[in-house]
Amino acid sequence: MKYKVFVDDNFHYMDESPRYKLGEFKTLEKAINACKKIVDEFLLENYKPGMTSSELTSQYVLYGEDPFIIGADERIPFFTRDYTSLKAEEICQSV
Repeated sequence: MKYKVFVDDNFHYMDESPRYKLGEFKTLEKAINACKKIVDEFLLENYKPGMTSSELTSQYVLYGEDPFIIGADERIPFFTRDYTSLKAEEICQSV
């Protein structure tokens, strides 16, 4: 079974035209890691000193790319917003 990762654009919410296929992965773990990488890169690039985790998360929700995974017959749950909140908190606390 292959897992396909697609990416939507939060800035164009509900508009599928900017959607692109990131790739196909042999394992769910690799697909999830690809999704996390997209979120991590956005958060690290958009973090400003003194920013709170909720401010950073809000930036992602407005402007970030929103990856999702599709398995053979169904959409696989990768809770991007949950992961984003946790990662934003981690970034804001570590810097």
